[in-house]
Amino acid sequence: MSTLTLAYGRPTLADRVFARGLLMDVVLIAAGAGLTAIAAQLIIPIWPVPITGQTFAVLLVGTVLGPVRGALAMVLYAVLGIVGLPVFAGGGSGSIWNSTSGGFIVGFIFAAALVGWLAQREWDHKIVRTFVSFVAGTVVMYLFGLPWLYVVLTTFPDAVLVKFFGTTNELQATFAGGIVPFLLGDVLKAIVAAAILPIAWRGVRSADKSTGRDAEA
Repeated sequence: MSTLTLAYGRPTLADRVFARGLLMDVVLIAAGAGLTAIAAQLIIPIWPVPITGQTFAVLLVGTVLGPVRGALAMVLYAVLGIVGLPVFAGGGSGSIWNSTSGGFIVGFIFAAALVGWLAQREWDHKIVRTFVSFVAGTVVMYLFGLPWLYVVLTTFPDAVLVKFFGTTNELQATFAGGIVPFLLGDVLKAIVAAAILPIAWRGVRSADKSTGRDAEA
């Protein structure tokens, strides 16, 4: 008899630790949103987009929970912030419409879904594939975040752009404020993930062998 669950397809790391079921799915989704909220408070408050631990949490949650639960965790995170809970970077909350970070928050949903989909295809079992998966998820965040940032920057007076970026060109300001400060951190996050996730899978398999549980590929 099948168990009602929000997960589908091949198991991800969460499924090897917790039995699939609707109640467990809800708990894991809430935990994923909570982890992202906590990571958002690890912040270097630069403008227009702060450096936080959010992106690592987003990609980790998506990889561990899979595409559906990972995406739903990010939807929950976004909704909690929009309705007023202080879960965004630095305890922020409220509408993301005019926020310089709004596009990245939307991108979290799709990035989590992508890395979760790749995890179901065992990309998080190997070092290189895990690294590539995290890079791909990061690119998705940029695909949503940078155009949104560009549009929001066009609403600021030229004096603001000159003060922070030394230019009135919104495209240059978007590159300087939305990409340059994050490149090194994004690479380091992918390296950390590539180090820990394959080790986690080896640990799960070792536990399966020691308990006599059949490991599912």
